[in-house]
Amino acid sequence: MTSTLSYSIEKITRIINGKVLYMPEPDSVIKDILFDSRKLVSPEKSLFFAISTKKNDGHKYIPELYKNGIRNFVISSKDEDINKLSNTNFILTNNTLKALQDLCSHHRQQFNIPVLGITGSNGKTIVKEWLYQLMSPDKNIIRSPKSYNSQIGVPLSVWQIDPTNELAIFEAGISMEGEMKSLQEIIRPDIGIFTNIGSAHDENFKGKQQKIREKLKLFYSAKTLIYCKDYRELDHEILDTYELNKVKKHSWGKDSNNDLHVLNINRQTNKTKIIGAYNNEKLEIDIPFSDNASIENAIHCWLTLLLLGYNNEIIKLRMADLHPVAMRLELKEGINDCSIINDSYSSDINSLEIALDFLDQQQQHNKKTVILSDILQSGRQDDELYHEVGQLLSNKGVSKIVGIGPAISKQSVNFKMEKTFYLSTENFLNNFPFSNFFKENILLKGARVFEFEKISASLQEKTHATILEINLDSLVHNLNYFRSKLNAKTKIMAMVKAFSYGSGSYEIANILQFHHIDYLTVAYADEGVQLRNTGINVPIMVMSPDKESLEIIRKYNLEPEIYSFRILDQLINSIKDNGNRQNSFKVHIKLDTGMHRLGFEAEEIDRLVSKLRENKNIKICSIFSHLTSSEDPKHDTFTKQQIQQFKEMSSKITTALEYPVLLHILNSAGINRFPEAQFDMVRLGISLYGISANKSEQENLQQIGSLKSSISQIKHINPNETIGYNRQWTTQKHTDIATIAVGYADGLNRKLGNGKGIVLINNKLVPIIGNICMDMCMVDITGINVKEGDEVIIFGKNNTISKMAETLNTIPYEILTSISQRVKRVYYRE
Repeated sequence: MTSTLSYSIEKITRIINGKVLYMPEPDSVIKDILFDSRKLVSPEKSLFFAISTKKNDGHKYIPELYKNGIRNFVISSKDEDINKLSNTNFILTNNTLKALQDLCSHHRQQFNIPVLGITGSNGKTIVKEWLYQLMSPDKNIIRSPKSYNSQIGVPLSVWQIDPTNELAIFEAGISMEGEMKSLQEIIRPDIGIFTNIGSAHDENFKGKQQKIREKLKLFYSAKTLIYCKDYRELDHEILDTYELNKVKKHSWGKDSNNDLHVLNINRQTNKTKIIGAYNNEKLEIDIPFSDNASIENAIHCWLTLLLLGYNNEIIKLRMADLHPVAMRLELKEGINDCSIINDSYSSDINSLEIALDFLDQQQQHNKKTVILSDILQSGRQDDELYHEVGQLLSNKGVSKIVGIGPAISKQSVNFKMEKTFYLSTENFLNNFPFSNFFKENILLKGARVFEFEKISASLQEKTHATILEINLDSLVHNLNYFRSKLNAKTKIMAMVKAFSYGSGSYEIANILQFHHIDYLTVAYADEGVQLRNTGINVPIMVMSPDKESLEIIRKYNLEPEIYSFRILDQLINSIKDNGNRQNSFKVHIKLDTGMHRLGFEAEEIDRLVSKLRENKNIKICSIFSHLTSSEDPKHDTFTKQQIQQFKEMSSKITTALEYPVLLHILNSAGINRFPEAQFDMVRLGISLYGISANKSEQENLQQIGSLKSSISQIKHINPNETIGYNRQWTTQKHTDIATIAVGYADGLNRKLGNGKGIVLINNKLVPIIGNICMDMCMVDITGINVKEGDEVIIFGKNNTISKMAETLNTIPYEILTSISQRVKRVYYRE
């Protein structure tokens, strides 16, 4: 983690009260602090804290880090081997974690900006991210990355504060008594938010009261505390805690004695209106969510912004545009055409509700099944707990439950749906007929002691060693990046044609739909039909309709692109053949402004307008064109000519219509380069998937796909031996080779053979040698420590698909869309 401020190693030694073992370079400047050897960025300015935990000991990575250039270490035990590491600063402390925290606590005290601290059982990350969304247009805000709320995550977050920041938002999470004091000394919040109190980590506390008291320590020196008074135990502890007497308390809830009195919550499909009273004034907001957790999180944000002096009209406008925050779940294809959601993050009822919300988002199957273990250490009576669980499952529309464990098995009466119970995971695996699972969404939610990974392995569709991992968080990141570049009212059309550029069909469309995409686009009608059959209900444009598909397009409420009089006449005849039963047929008009591929020419516009006037039941949803070279500055003059011509051609059509239509011409590359041409909508293609021809833009995007395989076999080859078909590669020396389970049938281009292509194994790039086979290829691993079964990354973050495209003298589109359907896609959220 990097700071913009610099500290000398000598000054850091004083701050952490360390003992100098060796300091040949006392003027070394530190900007980066590091505790994970795999996350090294700039060794010359990094300080490594060798933290020892139950799972690992950072001291054992010191030699490796030294080889990689690190010359500054904080350690808690002295090893004789460090004497061999020359020109290296070593600081000895009793506790390296405490030293890290002390350094970041000192760093925090260098800034006099408002700091907002968030704790609670659930919702910390969402409240933090939503506050950032709501206030970032006005303030330079530093916030915790993702869920950095632990004893290590909090100091790393605080280390990022710099002089440009106007507000800081940090979340703090604890799992046992005594932890919050350390986090309070680091964060030192001026404003506190206590989101809620649930059963997470109950096992490490004597009771809920003790857990509340521990969490409240975060706010002992705060000026303001925000919380929901409806949590009676929380309210009682806040009012009874002596250390909070001087802290000004602001609450919200359903009773009139709250600062923000919630008068009414009106849920609708995918949105909620919340009405409240604040300072004797009736206020309201709308949020694009309807689940209880989101409503609670939104009200916390609402009260926070009101206290910070925001006008409610501004709050209302921004609340309506809140974006969902990613969850830590994995989605995979399962046996018998099922979809498997695997969630082993936590096993309390609060996280179950979050997982059920994700299950509810999956529209590809009507049937919803939950495989649930005993909920351990909840601190509640089983009959009360499972009655609530049963109600929760019913409310979420769960069709079937498979309960595993002695406690849940005794509570079968509380589940009012199809149900079956087993005393253990082993009992379930040995006796359940897995063929009974068919075309359903299945959520796995189990305490770790139940080893649900065995169930996951049995339910997943069997695959060969090559998979394409799709990071849905990265997809959402890219979507939000482009959203940040658009005017408030500009819509987004996402290209999901060609199996979403090889990344998947309904899985990608589903997450885009959840994140409020305005339009989807497919190439052919059957792609649109598949999306409709998997629960996608946003508007879908079909780019290449034909006469035979028009009836299917009508039946599935798809919207064809009309690019010529031939296809327009076919549509008109199709409508007549159906007896004009449809009130209106939605279409999109394609104009040719210079691509010269498809579209109406300028001289055809008058005739087109005449045809449209004669056929009132054809409704134009949008008019668009396609830029030829928006990414290339040398063609900017031509691009601007296209934009101007589009304005003129589309104006002739819109003037003749009696209703508004959407205009769009910008593709991914054009969004940043021609912001003046956003019109009503833009189209996101390859950049949505993390690939851009613009280097500066690429730095802001995240490649969503990683193609991975594994080593099938390792061989030791003598000099002058040949490798692979046709003996195209000859060894020049003793060579170690690895055979990898990926070939041209999986989409690995044969031109990458014989030393042209590379793959990544254990962070080392190795060449592909010999001709690539249908199902396999060979690589040279000489001098690299690998073993059979090790992971191989064909392309990913560190060996990008763009570099592979350069090697092949092609474009990333071709590589992505060439990945075979037999390569299974695995979708995950961090």
